[in-house]
Amino acid sequence: MMRDKYSRPHVAAQGVRLKTSAMIASIAGDDQPTRMAPFGTALVELAKSRPDVVGLSADLAKYTDLHVFAQAHPDRFYQMGMAEQLLMGAAAGLAREGFLPFATTYAVFASRRAYDFICMAIAEENLNVKIACALPGLTTGYGPSHQATEDLAIFRGLPNLTIIDPCDALEIEQAVPAVAEHQGPVYMRLLRGKVPLVLDKYDYRFEIGKAKLLRDGSDVLFISSGLMTMRALEAAAELERSGTRAAVLHVGTIKPLDTETILNEAMRGGRAVVVAENHTVVGGLGEAVARHLVLNGFSGRFHHIGLPDAFLDAGALPTLHDRYGISSQRMAETIRNWL
Repeated sequence: MMRDKYSRPHVAAQGVRLKTSAMIASIAGDDQPTRMAPFGTALVELAKSRPDVVGLSADLAKYTDLHVFAQAHPDRFYQMGMAEQLLMGAAAGLAREGFLPFATTYAVFASRRAYDFICMAIAEENLNVKIACALPGLTTGYGPSHQATEDLAIFRGLPNLTIIDPCDALEIEQAVPAVAEHQGPVYMRLLRGKVPLVLDKYDYRFEIGKAKLLRDGSDVLFISSGLMTMRALEAAAELERSGTRAAVLHVGTIKPLDTETILNEAMRGGRAVVVAENHTVVGGLGEAVARHLVLNGFSGRFHHIGLPDAFLDAGALPTLHDRYGISSQRMAETIRNWL
């Protein structure tokens, strides 16, 4: 049973009392368009033309949206139970036999509990396993046991592994067939349930290893990934109302990093650069971008918005996003003060 602190209501920054359900709430705003279970839906569509596609779950199919695939293709779905190491080992075996396994669990369990199995059974052998993991970063209020705030830092050092951090439902739907075509292991952070629809307004097309400029601006350049691109776009609109023009460069692939586009945009026009990520400030996109910019002569202003190097609190997501500075309002305030 969870402790009392997990079950008490929480109060958001704006004073609205939030129920415990807000700990697992959708990150979409009340009036924001969404799509339900984009990962599971895209995998079902992919499986129509790819008989080699199979899905595996470690007792979390409903919570990674793989249940949609399981219902459509019960003969191609494998329930491995609460055994993440076995999950990864089985996925490696299926890949060796010519199948295309999509292994799903929570990001904390893949990165912490099953890392060695991913390393030795999948990555070292460069097997064609696709790992899709829900609850990346601060997308749940259930405390450090569920918050994968360091998954990118853990996986970025692993050779052969491609790392994807989708922004919204559209990118997830586009990423599923793209990673299926890609040869080699892939780790994809997964937004689940009612996922916001954001990138449809920008004529966006996902490509592995390609960053895309979504909006331009002469004062600030946001470089962001995952749900923080949605927040960067919202913060850019807020900043524009006070006369600050912000560009947003979405980095959907963390590894391999599109260093050419990042450098070209950072060097253009003397803009201040802000990296925003749903991950600890240690070892993720921010450090990767900063390293590349410094090595290539960037001398402009640089700021990093991310989660602290700490075990985070439990609570309602809106409260926590404000507390740790990754809500769009807090981001806009941070940039105004910094500039």
